[in-house]
Amino acid sequence: MIAAGVLLAGALPGTASAAEPDPRIGLGAGWLDAQSAISNLEQVAHRDKPAGMVDPANPGNGGFYNSDFAFGGGYAFTGNYNGFNIFDVSKPSDPQLVTSVVCPGGQGDVSVHDNLLFMSVEETRGRVDCGTNPSVGTRFQGVRVFDISDVRNPVQVAAVQLCRGSHTHTVVTDPDDASNVYVYVSGTTSVRPATTMAGCNNNPANGEDPSRWRIDVIKVPVAAPEQAAVVNQPRLFADPETGRIDGLQNGPVTPRHPSGSNWSPTPNTNACHDITAYPEIGLAAGACQGNGILIDISDPANPRRIDEVSDPNFAYWHSATFNNDGTKVIFTDEWGGGSGARCRDTDQPEWGANAIFDIVDRKMTFASYYKLPVPQSLQENCVAHNGSLIPVPGRDIMMQAWYQGGISVFDFTDSAHPQEIAFFDRGAVNANSLVLGGFWSAYWYNGSLFGNEIARGLDVFKLTPSEHLSKAEIKAAEEVQLGQFNAQGQPKITWTPSFALARAYYDQAVRADAIGHPLKSQVDMFLERAEGFAAEGKRSAAAAQLRALSNKLGAPEHQTLKKAVLDLADTL
Repeated sequence: MIAAGVLLAGALPGTASAAEPDPRIGLGAGWLDAQSAISNLEQVAHRDKPAGMVDPANPGNGGFYNSDFAFGGGYAFTGNYNGFNIFDVSKPSDPQLVTSVVCPGGQGDVSVHDNLLFMSVEETRGRVDCGTNPSVGTRFQGVRVFDISDVRNPVQVAAVQLCRGSHTHTVVTDPDDASNVYVYVSGTTSVRPATTMAGCNNNPANGEDPSRWRIDVIKVPVAAPEQAAVVNQPRLFADPETGRIDGLQNGPVTPRHPSGSNWSPTPNTNACHDITAYPEIGLAAGACQGNGILIDISDPANPRRIDEVSDPNFAYWHSATFNNDGTKVIFTDEWGGGSGARCRDTDQPEWGANAIFDIVDRKMTFASYYKLPVPQSLQENCVAHNGSLIPVPGRDIMMQAWYQGGISVFDFTDSAHPQEIAFFDRGAVNANSLVLGGFWSAYWYNGSLFGNEIARGLDVFKLTPSEHLSKAEIKAAEEVQLGQFNAQGQPKITWTPSFALARAYYDQAVRADAIGHPLKSQVDMFLERAEGFAAEGKRSAAAAQLRALSNKLGAPEHQTLKKAVLDLADTL
């Protein structure tokens, strides 16, 4: 294994620092009336958790946590430990609840594919029929499949039982086979007794077919989802030399730096917590308890591990995000399991953080850490959690949830020196004790930034121009429109030629001091003329202006801008 985090104290590349004074410090507490701080974002909407998905007398009731979410068409599908909600977000500033589906079972992570919704169920209270009385009915732990062709009346069409339930799952498409999708399931709970599911066993790694040290691969025929079934249970953690199925971290591991509290949970790789697939490049990244692993998914039914990393500063490898080029991957560390205050001013910046890796020849090389650059109070659970890319062309920018640390937007284009560029934060749910809350997930979708807040509900934001991000860069990102989005199933982002795209690359060149006077004023002039002609319907004149501009962009550092200009001219 490659040790990723062997660094000397005081030599931590990429750990970011917030400006002083930071408005996130000292925010007033409250469930639905906490104080908030915001920078380079605009909050455009908030919706409280709907009835049936909240305990009004106890906002920290673990039976009603909001969890992960996904998007399809004009809808947001928000998971909850008691079921899921569907919001119409076609007008992001005015989300409308379409329906709530009560279906207890815990975790409640959701993904969508066409007219299908997949839902993770982990807790023993789950029932096949979604019943609310855990004392009766057939137990269910695994992945539910709903038909959501009528979003006002989702119908469960399949329920695949699994030995460790489903803590998370990943929908994986096959570029060569649109008739089937695959669901990679990460089960992290205790192994079920054989009395509730035949074939499950808690055997050790050297025993007969143990139910640990594997993931489950479900094949789902899109036209017949009721036929969903497990088709593989690959041993992704095996030692290639000895064949031992527990070939990665086996714990216990003592942290290299005394932290004043124990690492929790102890790194021990017998499952993945989360897997992010990027089918267009044939790779997935698994955040697998004690390791980060790189997986070849060119054959989606038969994933194969090709690289692994470990880090003595990481307590629990939790989730992963690729950059759009597939040349970097970010892993998060959920130190404390998400329920602890892990953004204290006494915590080292490499604990409960992100680790950023460069991918070279399908191998991962450590570049830096990134952690929320401001301390949080002892009443706020805070640690690295789920996020996604924001499709700003030419840059690697991610928004990320930090539970009660709020949302942090950061640029990791330079993987060794990530930098925060925007944030939103609320005060603690309770001023006197730690009540679990905050953002479970924070994802971009079709021009808006969405956050699923565990205790409070759904939030929607827009980026605002700043010294870090121009109006044109924001507009170019907004022009990217997806039919659906699951953060754990990354799509390849492409940008259609536009004036916003050309201006975004121009703004980046100016920011990098790659364009100075007199060329700067000439670029401004030609772009303004071309855009004016295009608005008047004079397409040939607009294209001529753009080609004249391209002739002035001869330096190597101008080639990205030049290509955007010529591509735009060709479309006019």
